[in-house]
Amino acid sequence: MTNQEALDYLLSIPMFQQAGGAAMKPGTERIERLCEALGNPQRRIRAVHIAGTNGKGSTAHLLCSILMAAGYRTGLFTSPHLHDFRERIRIDGQMIAPEEVTAFVERAYEEIKRTDASFFEVTTAMAFDCFARHETDIAVIETGLGGRIDATNIITPTVSVITNIGYDHTDLLGDTLEQIAGEKAGIIKPGVPVVIGETRPETAAVFIQKARELQASLTFADRRFACLSASLKENAQEFLLQSLTNGYRFRLESDLYGAYQQKNILTVLAAAEALQDAGIEISRRAVEEGTARCAAATGLQGRWQILSRHPYVVCDTGHNENGLAQTTRQIASCRYGKLYMILGFVRDKDLTRIWPLLPQEAEYLFTRPSCPRGLDEKALQSEAGEHGLRGGTAPDVNRAIAETAAKAGPEDMVYIGGSTYLVADIASEGWPVKR
Repeated sequence: MTNQEALDYLLSIPMFQQAGGAAMKPGTERIERLCEALGNPQRRIRAVHIAGTNGKGSTAHLLCSILMAAGYRTGLFTSPHLHDFRERIRIDGQMIAPEEVTAFVERAYEEIKRTDASFFEVTTAMAFDCFARHETDIAVIETGLGGRIDATNIITPTVSVITNIGYDHTDLLGDTLEQIAGEKAGIIKPGVPVVIGETRPETAAVFIQKARELQASLTFADRRFACLSASLKENAQEFLLQSLTNGYRFRLESDLYGAYQQKNILTVLAAAEALQDAGIEISRRAVEEGTARCAAATGLQGRWQILSRHPYVVCDTGHNENGLAQTTRQIASCRYGKLYMILGFVRDKDLTRIWPLLPQEAEYLFTRPSCPRGLDEKALQSEAGEHGLRGGTAPDVNRAIAETAAKAGPEDMVYIGGSTYLVADIASEGWPVKR
């Protein structure tokens, strides 16, 4: 089997990106059988397990970068990928080799067919197998969707992390915050410390009760640390932070520019403390270095990623109410002459809570992600018009970028987002340079 044949086979298995909920197969029976056939690699790795509505990708990358800076051989499993399937599985920031992907498919092929495993289950098993074979010291594992019945939930981690709870995938996880929290709380394990990123009155009791039932120590990160301020520099975002237990103030810099990282950094600091308590040494230097070099060390893309400074062009994978609320607040804090918004969504996204968040003064260009779930740009334009948002259409994001680049001036701002899959469609050059 060639590398391309192995990749083609993997991508032929229905995935959430393409088929939405139809690609999901609830339960962990298939992943358990698949991993058993592989020698249960998930039992041979030490891990941090991360769930949450928003921020789990950034949190996973930040923790990975800190652990790498502390000298640990660190695995990282995240989803979805933007450009290359191998982005999902990394060791010390390096993507899994094409030959390893092929070797895994060849070894697991019959069992994949026998178990009828989903795309996400196969890639999860591949990640566990890769991390076990390379003898990582620790792996940072991001859930795919939810937690309780997510394929990643067959691990017993060293620390569990739940970043926050918001409305997303309500057709699959429940339509109340309490129900969604219950699904995410499913990653809490007996006796395993758990860190909750944000305290919400509607969900705190869910986590407290679950942790009490399983005798798991519980920390709310925003009761342990506070971000007093954040400022953007030319090549970094600087946070002024405070420990709420002893009042100590300190500064950290990060190469992640999104204002929402002010929340994620609190979760990361609390998770790092929990890991320290579990015997994983993490120095202050490792926290400083890992935070400062997160994107550079782990290859993180699409989080308030700056594609150009004149005009100021950013793309962001925020795609639900909470995520877009934070990005639109950051847009409002920026200085610009004119604001352009290039937007695209998937069909099954409930936009009712999103429309009120979007700036009325912007000039919009509505487009669609290239995945089969992409919402038709004309339909998006029509629905947006009902909420007072005006603009034209383009058949794909790169056409939209070209059209906007032709008229945006050096003092203007361009935002590209609405869907992870739209950001994934952006061509490698990102923003055309005017000559």
